[in-house]
Amino acid sequence: MIRFFAAHPTASNLLMLLLMAIGIATLPDLKRETFPEVKAYSAEVRVIYPGATPSDVEQGICLVLEDALDGISFVEEKSCQARQNLGLMTVKMFEQGNFQKFMDDINSAVDGISDFPKEAELATVSELGRTQNVISIALTADMPRPELKRLAEQLKQTFLKNPNIPLVEISGFSERQLLIEVPDYNLRRYALSMQDIATLIGKQDIDLPVGTIETNFREIQLRFTDERRHTSDLANLIIASGENGNEVRLGDIAKISDTFEFAEQNVLFNGKPAALFKINKNTTDDSLRVLEAVEEMLKVERAKLPKGINLELTQDATSIVKDRINLLVNNAWQGLILVFAVMWLFFTLRYAFWVVMGLPVSFLASLFFLSHMGISINMFSMVALLLSLGILMDDAIVISESIGSHIKKGLSPLDAAVQGTKMVAGGVISSFLTTLCIFLGLVFIEGDLGQILKVIPIVLLTVITVSLIEAFLILPHHLNHSLAHAKKKQESAFRIEFERRFEAFRQRFFRLVKKLIQYRYGFLGGVIFVFLFSASMFVSGVLKFSAFPSIEGDMAQARILMPAGTPLSQTEKVVEKLLLALEKTKIEFQQQENDDLIRAINVSYNENADAYEMGPHLATITIDLLTAEKRNTRLIDFISSWRKNTGLIPQAQSISFKEPTVGPSGQPIEIRLQGDDLVQLSQASFELQNWLSGYPGVENLIDDLRPGKPEFSITLKPGALNMGLDAQTIASQLRSAYQGNKISETNVDLDTFEVTVKLDRQSRNQYIDFDTFPIIHPQTKAVIPLASVADIISTRSYSRISRVNNQRTVTVYGDIDVDKNNTKQLLDDVSKRWVPIFEKKYPELTYSFEGEVKNAGTTQQSMMKTFILGLFGVFILLSFQFKSYVEPLIVIAAIPMALIGVIWGHLIMGMQFTMPSMMGFVSLGGIVVNDSILLVEFVKKHVANGLSVHEAAAHASYDRFRAVLLTSLTTIVGMSPLLFETSLQAQILIPLATSIVFGIATSTLLVLFVIPCLYSVLEDFGYTEQT
Repeated sequence: MIRFFAAHPTASNLLMLLLMAIGIATLPDLKRETFPEVKAYSAEVRVIYPGATPSDVEQGICLVLEDALDGISFVEEKSCQARQNLGLMTVKMFEQGNFQKFMDDINSAVDGISDFPKEAELATVSELGRTQNVISIALTADMPRPELKRLAEQLKQTFLKNPNIPLVEISGFSERQLLIEVPDYNLRRYALSMQDIATLIGKQDIDLPVGTIETNFREIQLRFTDERRHTSDLANLIIASGENGNEVRLGDIAKISDTFEFAEQNVLFNGKPAALFKINKNTTDDSLRVLEAVEEMLKVERAKLPKGINLELTQDATSIVKDRINLLVNNAWQGLILVFAVMWLFFTLRYAFWVVMGLPVSFLASLFFLSHMGISINMFSMVALLLSLGILMDDAIVISESIGSHIKKGLSPLDAAVQGTKMVAGGVISSFLTTLCIFLGLVFIEGDLGQILKVIPIVLLTVITVSLIEAFLILPHHLNHSLAHAKKKQESAFRIEFERRFEAFRQRFFRLVKKLIQYRYGFLGGVIFVFLFSASMFVSGVLKFSAFPSIEGDMAQARILMPAGTPLSQTEKVVEKLLLALEKTKIEFQQQENDDLIRAINVSYNENADAYEMGPHLATITIDLLTAEKRNTRLIDFISSWRKNTGLIPQAQSISFKEPTVGPSGQPIEIRLQGDDLVQLSQASFELQNWLSGYPGVENLIDDLRPGKPEFSITLKPGALNMGLDAQTIASQLRSAYQGNKISETNVDLDTFEVTVKLDRQSRNQYIDFDTFPIIHPQTKAVIPLASVADIISTRSYSRISRVNNQRTVTVYGDIDVDKNNTKQLLDDVSKRWVPIFEKKYPELTYSFEGEVKNAGTTQQSMMKTFILGLFGVFILLSFQFKSYVEPLIVIAAIPMALIGVIWGHLIMGMQFTMPSMMGFVSLGGIVVNDSILLVEFVKKHVANGLSVHEAAAHASYDRFRAVLLTSLTTIVGMSPLLFETSLQAQILIPLATSIVFGIATSTLLVLFVIPCLYSVLEDFGYTEQT
């Protein structure tokens, strides 16, 4: 087949065009994103329990759910959050499970629950992680909030008509209500309870089908329609009779208003009231296509809207996608040009062109297959393409070198192309199979980080598989024509001089190799010493480990948590202080061309992603910054300055300044404490936070167990039952008055209204008079003060109770400034010094490190396990090929040598060792092993030709010098643009590039020197196969 394609005038070109065409045809459909998709493998069970405290929710919802879900298979973790009015159970599955069956089992278990409290609403089960934020749109206008909401709903429907805008949510508003507020004195006056009023309204507020009239000719539907959709309609409802027999209408005893359920739930955009459209996408959608659709829609809608109504883009999550893809594309082109320049130094222009041409052919064809495997264009798939340069060029260089050597023997270009390719075909396929062994195992690495990093081996395997076709069926044909053309041209003076100087250099190298073989034991001892010394840099902590490099985003947040029960007005004052500090911070960071660093400011009340609560004591300020490509300010510096300028705000329970998205490695500090006693857990958490605050660089410490709102605990007095009042009657009347009674729901235009009746705000907020609350006797209608039939005790519970794997849990969260501290070293110190104190003082409690440390540990262990299995596969293949159990160890021994360069590269570049760094080192195995295999093969061929092992080892190194040097140089220059990239967006990828560039640089030299010495040592002990 090789001869057929090499000799056929069109077959190779047609195959090349086909491979390129399928790739180009795939380009428009490729999904683009920052990181590869991380499958959540988690389900959420949500149960609303109106009026319930966290303790009620724990007992009535969480414990019931835990019992029901205990029999589900492949459960990695169950966590339940008991909040005010809400229970949330999250169930995470092990990656090995079947997620569809997992969801079915959870649905069946939840459907079978019959002992939820009767006040609880139906449980809903949903899959987590199915949607991702793309961008938000702020709608501002000078109009009342109900009208703004109505306009927002209309625009939402317009957006959803565009098939490229999949999901739209509106934030800034709670549910619309037709709220009926009755003062307590009217309850006494007319001897009515809230339940009585709700029942009377419900009887007169009806929209109900009542049957059908059937005649011989037609059917007529009957419907009773007396639904009250406006405040005036409700005001006219008859509620009672007055003292003189006159009718008392609802409007006479109650205030009826069109309002929102929670006044504190609102958004400000650049200081103006706003509706915020959150544009989301499914995991299969392309974020940049969604953005393009949104921008086109905005152009149309802005033209339609009257003056004073504005639509502005904000919270753009796609900016980093565009910037990082553009960055990598630019680096790829630069790398490709540099690779071509290196090849041109060693080959003629036409020859170098066709050797390098294999790269775009392999890349484009690979995109076709990758798209069908669900792999997107993202940071890691792009880096994998850059990383594949060395492996791809290795095969092409080996074949082209072999063809060139056959030309020098006097063969025709066609025969040289065919025989040269066939001569090294076995070695190339062997190298492919060993590379396959190394990378195939890495496809199965576990953990959230593993899901991101496994994209690299998947892309590499796809590319090198396609490149094998290109190397055997396309490259020989093109080199055949290049050589035929080259015979007609005389070599240039530059080429002749370069070859002369390079050969002189290779001769000096040859003499050095022979000298090192002569002193092989001393040299190998020195290499082992350097390796151990380098490894000690990592083990001792001189080279620090971090799970993932810090991510440079384009947004910053301040998350405000006030004590539970704080009114909205107090939270607003704290927000104002932070905004003043923000103005001062902006002045400190002048940008190029006097651009404004801050593009937009969003303030969202009743929102704090760290708090897992709701209420007027929460707020989040989100800042849109200039994109990282346009600003000269690091996000971490901006946030640090904002925190410093804000200073201490004593009345705030917590203010966290951070980048809003958590990296794929998880929270830097996440320490879980578990036990049954909430008081002990709270105290231990407080002590742990105090301990952690003593470390430099620790920021934003918070836990998830905080005091809740003050609480009145009510119990029935002895004798109340004799009066005809039971606990259910009193609790129901209190619940209806303070929680409210939802009578019905009605739709007006695009809005859904709840018709709700409750005690008026003034009566609800006068807690001093709570003991005189009027209890209406269900039979006699007598008005009885609450304190006469119930004991009232003032208490305070918790705002949220968490349970993980059926145990009460408190989790301490925090961030670390990577310029000041290191997560692993900090937590190692916590384990060494704080944990013994904790275990002695709280023997009933347990602890565990979660977040970044756990995620990195899971992926790291999995990566090393699969890597070792891959090496075992390499050993089996090489043992079969070399007919020896010992010689394969020489090849495998070359891999650790790359670690010397990786470690010193990170130290020289001033970087921490990260999981991408480790993936870079592991990926080096493919290149290093390929070089070593062919070097051993050449040794064996020289031995077969009659040379001694020592001479054969030196000659093999001499013969392979050019190819190994070319392979390494092409890899190094291909990755160098990324290594020296100054863009803030590139910082996450530079550790991987550092591993590749420095690792390949050192391993190249060591392979050429160490492998001959090792082979000679084996000969000394009689372990070499010389047949």
